[in-house]
Amino acid sequence: MQLGLVGLGKMGFNMRERIRRAGHEVVGYDRDPEVSDVKTLAAMVKALDGPRVVWVMVPHGAPTRDVITKLSELLDKGDLVIDGGNSRFTEDFEHEKLLKAKGIGYLDCGVSGGIWGLDNGYGLMVGGTKTNVKKAMPIFDALRPEGPREEGFVHAGDVGAGHYVKMVHNGIEYGLMHAYAEGYELLMKKEIVKDVPGSFQAWSRGTVVRSWLLDLMVKALEENPTLDDVSDYTADSGEGRWTVEEAIEMSVPMPVISASLFARFASRQESSPAMQAVAALRGQFGGHKVMTIAEGDELRAQAAAGPKKADTARAKAASKEEPGQGRRTSKKVAQKAASKGDEAAHAGPSSGSGSTREGETKRAPATKSGATKSSATKTAAKKATKAGPTSGTGSTQS
Repeated sequence: MQLGLVGLGKMGFNMRERIRRAGHEVVGYDRDPEVSDVKTLAAMVKALDGPRVVWVMVPHGAPTRDVITKLSELLDKGDLVIDGGNSRFTEDFEHEKLLKAKGIGYLDCGVSGGIWGLDNGYGLMVGGTKTNVKKAMPIFDALRPEGPREEGFVHAGDVGAGHYVKMVHNGIEYGLMHAYAEGYELLMKKEIVKDVPGSFQAWSRGTVVRSWLLDLMVKALEENPTLDDVSDYTADSGEGRWTVEEAIEMSVPMPVISASLFARFASRQESSPAMQAVAALRGQFGGHKVMTIAEGDELRAQAAAGPKKADTARAKAASKEEPGQGRRTSKKVAQKAASKGDEAAHAGPSSGSGSTREGETKRAPATKSGATKSSATKTAAKKATKAGPTSGTGSTQS
């Protein structure tokens, strides 16, 4: 069978080779003349006999749209286009509409396997009509892993379903990777554990957490056991975001994948504005001394090298919040905070502005000069301590 393949990057280059090994003819086009079989997209189309099958393997978004638009002008009725990149499933609807108007078929295909696919095969998830899937099946069989077809290939449903299944696959991948990563950090922190790479390797056979991702983690730790000079800055390619967006749209609880995505966002911050706000709020409502950036960096450096125990870490942080350390909360600010606390205690549950009734404001008697807590506040604090953690009417420790 003949195939036109557009895009000969890390994935496309190896896919061309695997398809050729299966005995098929591949005419590849890439903007890089060193890897391209032909000089132009038009030349690739001309080299194929009809009805043609063309596989597009370029970055999602504008690059894919541009290639499919050009193909719609070059191909003939009865030809077939397969988008094997990481396009968002909603883009498939537009691609199909554009090609269908000219009698050209369309399939979307999620592809998993990365740089290892040349030898191991690729997991394929396809969306489109049965007729078009059947037309391209020799190519799918060449790309998928050896063994039963259903263990490396699925006709997932209508147009868009292939990329949708691949999107969810990548979201799961985010969560799995982060779970292994959290386990790695905990093992590295514990003094009694002496062989972290060996621990991961021991999980690779016979355990419930064994997987190809685990094998890759073992490989990474063999090459660099402590991950020296590996930046924690982590990018995301889009599918994790789309998975979380779909979860929101479909009202599907997705705490693990969401947390793994947000962890990547956090990895890109030198400092967190959110946590700066939390630190400032602790200073306001609890009278805690707010550390300077330099003091925080000092504690962070100590935490990286140790201490290992939570109690020790808390003690070191507490020392920075003692009088004379960090930024002081002035007596005036403390008195103002206490006064607001009295108002809130007398008003009952609210958003923090006093009365829960519109137009009404209850005020507690003014505190004595220099006092930071009224007797009413102390009484409320005692009651809250007995009641346990609340939304802010009890302990100021957090």
